[in-house]
Amino acid sequence: MPENTGLGLLKRLVVGRPIPTERALHERFSRVTGLAVLSSDCLSSVAYSIEEVLRVLVIGGLAALSFGVPIAALIAALLAIVVFSYRQTIYAYPKGGGAYIVAKENLGVYAGLAAASALFIDYTLTVAVSVAAGVAAITSAFPALRPFTVELGLGFVFLLMVGNLRGLREAGRIFSVPTYFFVFAILGLVFAGLWKVVTGGVHPIVTDTPLHTAGTSALTTFMLLTAFSNGCSAMTGVEAISDGVPAFRPPESKHAAQTLVLMGSLAITLILGLAYLASAFHVVPSESETVLSQLARGVFEGRGVPYFLLQAATTMILVLAANTAYADFPRLASIVARDGYVPRQFMNQGDRLAFSNGIFLLTTAAAALLVIFRGDAHKLIPLYMIGVFLSFTLSQTGMVLRWRHLRGLGWRSSAAINGLGAVVSACVLVVVAVTKAPEGAWIILVLIPCLTAVFLTTRRHYSHVAKQLTLKGWEPEVRRKNTVLVPIGGLHRAVVEALQYARTLSTDVRAVFVDNNPAATEQLRRDWDQWGQGIPLVVLESPYRSLLEPLLAYIREIDDASPDDYVTVILPEFVPARWWQHLLHNQSALLIKGALLFRRNTVVTSVPFHLVK
Repeated sequence: MPENTGLGLLKRLVVGRPIPTERALHERFSRVTGLAVLSSDCLSSVAYSIEEVLRVLVIGGLAALSFGVPIAALIAALLAIVVFSYRQTIYAYPKGGGAYIVAKENLGVYAGLAAASALFIDYTLTVAVSVAAGVAAITSAFPALRPFTVELGLGFVFLLMVGNLRGLREAGRIFSVPTYFFVFAILGLVFAGLWKVVTGGVHPIVTDTPLHTAGTSALTTFMLLTAFSNGCSAMTGVEAISDGVPAFRPPESKHAAQTLVLMGSLAITLILGLAYLASAFHVVPSESETVLSQLARGVFEGRGVPYFLLQAATTMILVLAANTAYADFPRLASIVARDGYVPRQFMNQGDRLAFSNGIFLLTTAAAALLVIFRGDAHKLIPLYMIGVFLSFTLSQTGMVLRWRHLRGLGWRSSAAINGLGAVVSACVLVVVAVTKAPEGAWIILVLIPCLTAVFLTTRRHYSHVAKQLTLKGWEPEVRRKNTVLVPIGGLHRAVVEALQYARTLSTDVRAVFVDNNPAATEQLRRDWDQWGQGIPLVVLESPYRSLLEPLLAYIREIDDASPDDYVTVILPEFVPARWWQHLLHNQSALLIKGALLFRRNTVVTSVPFHLVK
């Protein structure tokens, strides 16, 4: 896109000036920006994971809410196991790729593609869920905005797209402050709440509109498993750092591993702290207010400045948590495209060294989910975790097989760590699949194999194309002749210039005119001697006033007579000075191009005639 045009200037304003390739290393993450960009999904999920646990437990009555802390402790232990498992993956695969690369290399192509499918779905849902939860934090503080939930969500997705199109370092700068603001705000809430507990200043929080399901049935094992699987939404985003190792500055593996451990430590602290406070303050899930909002209101004693600061921090981190997906989805798509399983356009980097096509695809898919589910995070979360734990399970299982194959120093302990991660992840996957399938997660169970089939079909196409294009064992065919046809609709300067160009290509040039108007045909014959440059004029009859049919029939006739030779069709085309002027001219050249595109041995060339303003 020319930079001096209106669109070019707008692009530079929104995206920024191009970055040369040799600056790629300087655009990578430090540990500070890496934690902000790649950990925001995992860290932010604590804002709604505890609420998702309580929304299930409250069905068994207020007493059932006491199970929230043990479930949170179990989730924290699971998170620690997965973090240390992925820490080993980072050192084993410093070039990134995460579950896709690990599963493909150690479990086979089908397992790798299943992991890629799961991750693509997970990243898309990460954007939709995070943005929807962020909007919920806004509408909890400002209920008047609730009718504009979808519009707010779409606006945030657009801002995320623009921020990431500006490149890695730019995105890190944009998103670092909100991430750390949220971490310190939640830590402040936890410490302030614990101080109230220690000093005896705890007062039960009054819930204006408790869930209508409260106390409607007895607490069962299935309900406890459902609550646990809901809380496992806190695990989302753990794999993001292992997927994005190449985005860190050297030494990449060391910086990525340190960032992963710090992320896990913070997430565990926040999960346990919020779960304990929710129990201590007797928080009951509400129809119109988030659990975090209620906690902030209770700890800070009303809707004062600290409350609104926390809500602002929560909104920003939840919206920007989607940036984890924006950092990893395009990079994963480029890796899968390199292997030929998705269109190769996803390998292309834009002006700012970002994988722009992946960013656009992710934005479109996430926006569609927000519209379809009306921006309701509670409806999206059941779809969320199957992909997460499937990728966990495949990745960790692949690592176990890798250690067994390499049998290096300390391989048994490494295999044991990854084996524990694989077993735990597989158990959670089964729990999530069983408990969430009735809520719509069956869609994901169907979609993953469907995406895998699409990947395999894409690879077969590329293999088929490569087989036909290879020069190995191929002997060039001898082309003896090139018949050049110039379809014309009249006689004017554009036609004359096209005829001049055609004469440079072959000694057999023919102008072709389809007779739809006898008077116009007769006038053309009279003028042809002066302007035809000695080129034969072929007039084709068209009893049904069709332009294409007589022309295609004539080309078939030439091709049948010389099937091993070329037929070149030269199309004179106007190029108007302004875009809207295209609407004032017929598109016969476009129709001819479309009709001839699939003909063998037929070449179509346009000769533009540029009109001035």
